[in-house]
Amino acid sequence: MQTPLVPRQPVPDLTVSLAGGGTWSLADQTPDHFTLIVVYRGLHCPICSHYLADLSEKIDSFANLGVNVLVLSGDDQTRAEQAKADWKLDKLDIGFGLTPDKAREWGLYVSSSRGKSSAGMNEPERFPEPGLFLVRPDHTLYFASVQTMPFARPVFKDILQAIAFVIEKDYPARGEVSH
Repeated sequence: MQTPLVPRQPVPDLTVSLAGGGTWSLADQTPDHFTLIVVYRGLHCPICSHYLADLSEKIDSFANLGVNVLVLSGDDQTRAEQAKADWKLDKLDIGFGLTPDKAREWGLYVSSSRGKSSAGMNEPERFPEPGLFLVRPDHTLYFASVQTMPFARPVFKDILQAIAFVIEKDYPARGEVSH
């Protein structure tokens, strides 16, 4: 397991292809307040479809708070485009091709396939478990949540309320002490 990312320190570089075409790069992001990176397990995960549908419903609220959003998985282009279409995620930038090594660099857990998921889809040979990252415009980590399972993820309504509080109070990143 990689060392976890540290708040107030730079996050690893991230550049990915997007479902529907184009490329997304963290280096190109210039949000007013944050970039929100949401890592999902992939097309095989029915919990991910509901989670990302909730995010899609709230995408304008994130934009109004000055937050850019990327959703990302280890899926290939075909599966990412299918997730975007089947899950009706037209409002979201859906990145794909997150490798296990890059996932570990971001402090994510990686799982191996157990065959078909409960949705009847084959799991990829290796895929990242969920993670959520808030990155400041200077590309330092503000907040991270990484998980070993698809259950009990951070609620986007709560994340929106927290971001509004953080902006209003100029609340600093916490958890930076590593010794």
